[in-house]
Amino acid sequence: MTTLEHDEDASARPKRRWRKTRIAVVAVIAIALIIALIGAITPWPSALAIRTVFTWGAEATVAEMNRHLPDADEVTETLDIAYGDDGVDTTMDAFSPASAAEPLPTVVWIHGGAWISGAKEDVNPYMRMIAAEGYTAISLNYTLGPEATYPTAVHQINQALAYIDQHADDLGVDASQIVLAGDSAGAQLASQMATIITNHEYADIMSVDPALDATQLAATILNCGVYDLAALAALTGIEGWGLKSAMWAYAGDKTWAEGATGSTMSTIDWVTADFPATYISGGNGDGLTWLQSIPMAHRLDEIGVDLTTLFWPAAHEPALPHEYQFHLDLDEAQTALTETLDFLDAHTDR
Repeated sequence: MTTLEHDEDASARPKRRWRKTRIAVVAVIAIALIIALIGAITPWPSALAIRTVFTWGAEATVAEMNRHLPDADEVTETLDIAYGDDGVDTTMDAFSPASAAEPLPTVVWIHGGAWISGAKEDVNPYMRMIAAEGYTAISLNYTLGPEATYPTAVHQINQALAYIDQHADDLGVDASQIVLAGDSAGAQLASQMATIITNHEYADIMSVDPALDATQLAATILNCGVYDLAALAALTGIEGWGLKSAMWAYAGDKTWAEGATGSTMSTIDWVTADFPATYISGGNGDGLTWLQSIPMAHRLDEIGVDLTTLFWPAAHEPALPHEYQFHLDLDEAQTALTETLDFLDAHTDR
């Protein structure tokens, strides 16, 4: 009798385990459905997931750049300068050669991160390298999406330029020689600010009173950027999902491609012959190079802008990824840095 009861208990255990497993599976499915439902009505879950992944990548890239820094005594720095009233979102870092005795041509760099991630610290190693070559280099923060929506960042960057212009002597800035630069989403923003400064019709449409005059803008540096939002909206697959999710978070509107946001962010349609001399580059392994950077270069060349490009053959090995210019362990990134410095030397006076 005792043995029979034991056997009955043993035969019941697999059934109980199956019931628990089934409950767990149902719970996972329910959670997944809830996440999918939330993701269908708000960009926050996708944006924060993308931000986490991008942050990991940025940390690794900064560590790589730090292996190539100039000697610490070559560069002086002033960190977390407040250019506005929105806390850390409206701060900048400034770097200059330790030997500087007068204001210098200045590179103002806008960081990337798909408009929803990143910080000025992500590009500071690059700023130190540029400063060591005889320039003032400034990196900017701006409020990311979805915490703020377009065109908040545009107005903040214009505010930062106004601050730089007004405090030029204190920052070691030659305000007659400003170079707007950026990478990825920051390249889009740099191109947008340069377009605002050089195209009054566009500035009026954006409701922005440019902080700088066109004569103050010496050049632009555009790495791995986005300039045609219609082409971006046509992307499919995981890359398309990520960029569209980021744009929804940044625009605050899931239909961003159909209205003013997509149109006004597409600087390829607004640049004029007054756009400043431009350096533009992208890696051959980055889909945005073929979809965005090369078409933008063709457009600038078509309208007569002084253009310097650094692109690589489609079959180049290794295939150079998005933001390849920061991966300074690569010979190609070292080439890009040299080309960038040569471009600055050609378009500024020190």
